[in-house]
Amino acid sequence: MVNPEGAGSHHRNHCPNCLHSLHLDDVPGDRSADCGSVMEPVALWVRKGSEWAVIHRCKSCGTLSSNRVAADDNPYVLLQLAAKPLANAPFPIERLP
Repeated sequence: MVNPEGAGSHHRNHCPNCLHSLHLDDVPGDRSADCGSVMEPVALWVRKGSEWAVIHRCKSCGTLSSNRVAADDNPYVLLQLAAKPLANAPFPIERLP
């Protein structure tokens, strides 16, 4: 069970430890999605105002969504996600000058 306490807001849409979520909404907060599958964190991006957000992809239907980073999200998991493109570069890193 994941609660909003510590998130920095009254809403919580992902686990602060692993950053995974559930596909419950079609529009944020509507709880009308029929899928209900696991939403996997796949990337981070920086919103206007330098706020970080997690990109989630549904493991069942492939839907993408963006959720702001919460105040109590695990910083090590966030940094691991941020470094993922560098660790799995689509080209040989050793070829960089």
